[in-house]
Amino acid sequence: MFTRVLVANRGEIAVRILRTLRKMGIESVTVHSDAEADAVHVRAADQAVCIGPGPVSESYLRIDRVLDAARRTGAQAVHPGYGLLAENPEFAEACERAGLVFIGPTPEAIRMMGSKIEARRAMSEAGVPVVPGALEPVSGGDHALALADSIGYPIAAKASGAGGGKGFRVARDPGELPGAVEGARSEGVRFFADPTVYLERYLDDPRHIEVQLLGDTHGNVVHLFERDCTIQRRHQKLVEEAPAPRLPEPLRTHIGELAITAAKAIGYHSAGTVEGLLAGDEFFFLEMNTRIQVEHCVTEMVTGINLVEQQVRVAAGERLSFGQTDLRLDGHAIECRINAENAAKHFLPAPGTISGYQEPRGAHVRVDSGVGEGSAVLPFYDPMIAKLIVWGEDRATATDRMLRALDEFRIEGVTTLLPFHRALLASDQWRRAESCRDLLEDSAWLKQTARHE
Repeated sequence: MFTRVLVANRGEIAVRILRTLRKMGIESVTVHSDAEADAVHVRAADQAVCIGPGPVSESYLRIDRVLDAARRTGAQAVHPGYGLLAENPEFAEACERAGLVFIGPTPEAIRMMGSKIEARRAMSEAGVPVVPGALEPVSGGDHALALADSIGYPIAAKASGAGGGKGFRVARDPGELPGAVEGARSEGVRFFADPTVYLERYLDDPRHIEVQLLGDTHGNVVHLFERDCTIQRRHQKLVEEAPAPRLPEPLRTHIGELAITAAKAIGYHSAGTVEGLLAGDEFFFLEMNTRIQVEHCVTEMVTGINLVEQQVRVAAGERLSFGQTDLRLDGHAIECRINAENAAKHFLPAPGTISGYQEPRGAHVRVDSGVGEGSAVLPFYDPMIAKLIVWGEDRATATDRMLRALDEFRIEGVTTLLPFHRALLASDQWRRAESCRDLLEDSAWLKQTARHE
């Protein structure tokens, strides 16, 4: 087992990883920008190294500076968390060249799943159903129109290297297609330095279902059941729950088996997630995230498995200590992402300084946070400042517990999504386990959520 690990991340996920390292008796190192010299994740580590100015391009995304911090502190392995460098195959390769263990999958797996086109091809060859669409990139306007005609409208134009809701446009007829393709291409270049775009059928109101996977370097792969991540704005998640509501047991088993097939097809190890769309009783592969997910917490709550600890053990060469038949679902868990955003203004980021902060407490309530009173929510970084997770014996109990916890959560000085979450979980649509897309697209309803402040 490692004696010292560097966490190449910030905020709540860095704090969450650092706590697990401490629990395992492993010394920790973290990195930070000069804008976050006194951040919670810096104080939570045994050692901290400044790697540059506030903007991520000058600090957290500087592979050379991260590796220099690992070398200077004697770290043996690097945990990338999520976001930033987590799904960068060049970073994983650079770690290997530097003699560091990358706590994650192989660079080859990251690279293959990082290209949505390559991922779709690999899954199709493995017999995993993908969303109907093209397995080739768009080469021009006439080609796009021909592909769209063969697929059928509405069409989703997607940047091949995209993620996080970026590089995604919808065309409902041929007239909208050129703008959708150009919009996806533009964001692909801007955010992922990749202009490649492909087309697939846009499913109007599917459930967004994802399966948590764990694999070791000895060929063992298990799934830890599924999560429902349907509640989104601009294709970015806001609320997640496990297990997925109203999912028949045979379908749950089928989806889990498909996810294992997907992982084994690419020789996957570490924690990973197969994301898909559920339309009726048909599950379609959407993408594979080759890292720990933001929403991994709900899976931990219903399975009792510490996913970050398992990542570290797998990276150290250990076998999984459990098999598929050892895993059981227990109860229901819900996670709300507490972002510094204004839902009434189309979820605009709301940076500022937190002047008051008090987390909810009680049985089966968990808060993963990277802030405290006096913390600055900076425009350089993602606006998510905390995750509120609860567990209950069933979905209704978990919902009631979440509403209580939301009422008790106090964050002053910045606008957050706390009132939005209170309104959403109190809605009839949520209680009926609907997609709630009508609410998230209703400007008047979003403005009314401020009344839940």
